[in-house]
Amino acid sequence: MKNFISKIHSAHVACPKCPSRKTIHDFLEEILGFLFPEYAPKSLLSREEVEFHYNKLKIDLDSLLRMNPQLHKQDVGYLTTLFFQKLDGVYDLILDDVEAMFEGDPAAKSKTEIIRSYPGFLAIAAYRIAHILYQQEVMLIPRMMTEYAHGKTGIDIHPGAKIGRRFCIDHGTGVVIGETTVIGDNVKVYQGVTLGALSVEKVMADKKRHPTIEDAVVIYAGATILGGETVIGANSIIGGNVWLTKSLPPDSKIYYQAKMYQENTDNTDVFIVKSGS
Repeated sequence: MKNFISKIHSAHVACPKCPSRKTIHDFLEEILGFLFPEYAPKSLLSREEVEFHYNKLKIDLDSLLRMNPQLHKQDVGYLTTLFFQKLDGVYDLILDDVEAMFEGDPAAKSKTEIIRSYPGFLAIAAYRIAHILYQQEVMLIPRMMTEYAHGKTGIDIHPGAKIGRRFCIDHGTGVVIGETTVIGDNVKVYQGVTLGALSVEKVMADKKRHPTIEDAVVIYAGATILGGETVIGANSIIGGNVWLTKSLPPDSKIYYQAKMYQENTDNTDVFIVKSGS
């Protein structure tokens, strides 16, 4: 018993000072509630309330970064100022995402419904907020933000991914978007899609390991696209359950179907590719 207690004590002493999960989760929820009244416990009905909450968020982030300098090793005042300067543009990006989700889902009755109940909203909004800090080379906190959304939604977006405007995730459970993924504008992704790496070796950590998805691509449920050199051309359609490790030109359509043979033979999956280029 004494040895066990000693081991646990040593682990606690050696653990670097880091923000708790709850602290980061609460901070993210406060930002989302500030930006979107539909998400907030209550609306801020006066300009004074809005300014008060804005200033409180700035103080909270400043304090968080000062308490954990090992996570960034930069000037805290500069990081805080830059974060809130960029938050304005990120707010507009998220509004565009909501618009794309509303237009792309016949079941959506209002944008309020999307903000209050759609997992795609939470996952994308958390990613966009976390991405600001990731770009500023703040360590750990962005991952804690996106992993919080991952736990809530089943959608795993690395804060390092680069995602364009009007991004739509429909349903969303099981979506994985890796760190070096690049996604253009007006892309729509369904549940179970993986944008992943061909290699998970540690030596690849600083390389582009994940695919590039150009503008206006639709990727249907269960599709897997792998590799840092894989580029899916603009306006392409990727069918459900397709497995891709090679690039496709713009205006391509790829899907597979089970080809039925006569008795005593097995079903065989065949891929069909149509390119408009």
